[in-house]
Amino acid sequence: MSRTFTHLNARGEAHMVDVGDKPVSHREARASARVRMAAETLVRLVEGGLPKGDVLATARIAGIQAAKRTAELIPLCHALPLSSVRIDFDIDPALPGVLVEARCRVEGRTGVEMEALTAASVACLTLYDMCKAVDKAMVVEALQLERKTGGKSGDWQRVPAPDAPSGAEGENAGADPGDTGGDYVAPQGACVQVRFFAELRERLQCDSLSVPMTDMDTPTIIALKQALIARDSRFAALDEPRVLCALNRRMSKFDASLSPGDEVAFFPPVTGG
Repeated sequence: MSRTFTHLNARGEAHMVDVGDKPVSHREARASARVRMAAETLVRLVEGGLPKGDVLATARIAGIQAAKRTAELIPLCHALPLSSVRIDFDIDPALPGVLVEARCRVEGRTGVEMEALTAASVACLTLYDMCKAVDKAMVVEALQLERKTGGKSGDWQRVPAPDAPSGAEGENAGADPGDTGGDYVAPQGACVQVRFFAELRERLQCDSLSVPMTDMDTPTIIALKQALIARDSRFAALDEPRVLCALNRRMSKFDASLSPGDEVAFFPPVTGG
């Protein structure tokens, strides 16, 4: 089905569309983007160890401001009295990086897709600015509209693409951590160093400790967690949904294999709302 570009007049010249005769209606839009970064940078972001301070709070404010000023940035957009702008962040260790989502609402005569897209993009750019002192190779990518509702064209939602097969992650990719060639026998005297960060450190009242590998059924982070829980019930907090971990300062999955002298860090997820 052919469509015309409403921002072009009969002579093919760009112009602002007249929406004065359209009825006022409730409209919403949701857009997303992401910032891919080094695993070490992500750990520092979660720990609050970046030089410019609170990265996510600053990026959230920047995204909200950008949504409100979209008409000043995109020439043919209408200035809209936004009723709501929400910026959410989600830490993704598998990326590794930060997923950004922007949601905008308005009671108006035109949609808020551009406001949501602008908010998501500027929030990502601010994340880059806040982290660039330690990681200039970061990539801002996958800016896209996820959903819009209201207006003459009705509702629209992006159809999710099939999940791509996951690639190798670290030295242990493709290996079965539980396959140790028979019963696991830990080296005598071998230990794993464990560290706790952010809220977990406060809740557990513990900064770091050493765990003998003989305490583990298998040399994996999952078995390490179980060994800690068996040692002290406080460590049951490590089994809470979406608690993250890093192995030797690289984001890791919980089924990763461990070797003597490894350092495992546990920390809570960072989300915004």
